[in-house]
Amino acid sequence: MSTETLPNAAAAATAAHAALESALDAVAALLRGKRTAVLTGAGVSTDSGIPDYRGKGAPVRTPMNFQTFVGDERARKRYWAGSHLGWRRFREAEPNLGHRSLARLEQSGAISGVITQNVDGLHTRAGSRHVVDLHGSMDLVVCLDCGQAFGRDSIAARLEASNPALLVQESVRSAPDGDAEVTDVDGFTVPGCTVCGGMLKPNVVFFGELVPTVKFTEATALVSGAEALVIAGSSLFVNSGIRLLEQARRRKLPIVVINRGETKGDGRALIKLEAGTSESLAGLAVRLG
Repeated sequence: MSTETLPNAAAAATAAHAALESALDAVAALLRGKRTAVLTGAGVSTDSGIPDYRGKGAPVRTPMNFQTFVGDERARKRYWAGSHLGWRRFREAEPNLGHRSLARLEQSGAISGVITQNVDGLHTRAGSRHVVDLHGSMDLVVCLDCGQAFGRDSIAARLEASNPALLVQESVRSAPDGDAEVTDVDGFTVPGCTVCGGMLKPNVVFFGELVPTVKFTEATALVSGAEALVIAGSSLFVNSGIRLLEQARRRKLPIVVINRGETKGDGRALIKLEAGTSESLAGLAVRLG
């Protein structure tokens, strides 16, 4: 390393910090006094140790889809084994600075609520009160036959009682939807509904499954009542996010996108911050909260 490298790196870091501060000043000026809705994606939870689907270094994977889950017993067993191990990792995760900053912004009245594509429950744990879990939440399990809902802890206890090997799985690669990579599922037992014996499924939206109407209606209402929209940590590759973005665009709301890397909303944003969500949301909380 040359003697000039360290000063040059320090100068570049100082310039990048100054540019971010200036951009955050512009965003705060744009949002100040406006009812603002926030849409978040997996990028908000990466600083809590939960990986992103499409961020740099994210492994290529095919998430479970609804048709495979209900139609393929072995795939369902693999999913439940992986989902359980992923759930254990989710439970160990803690809200990060970005989650806490959004809770602070809501408490101060700077934002009206959060619509999240995440299923980790970290916004609620951070203290946000008005949260629309657009794709569901991993802390609930539902019966596809009778509709009975169960707390995830009770299903986890049944899974571990029936499958003791789950307790000794140490090397697990988790995913944003709470799944994890598991291949050995021979002899794995999947619990059924204790009410009707039907098929149980984590209360999350799989690929090939529609967002529940009531959830999308809640999200639409939040955007309809807003005067600005902030999108944080989402590449907007999922249709539900694009639909909410388009709703805001048609109403000519100012749109701010905060994300490292390209998103489908970049061309429709008034301001795009190419920055981490934790530092950016914390900066907005200082300015607006």
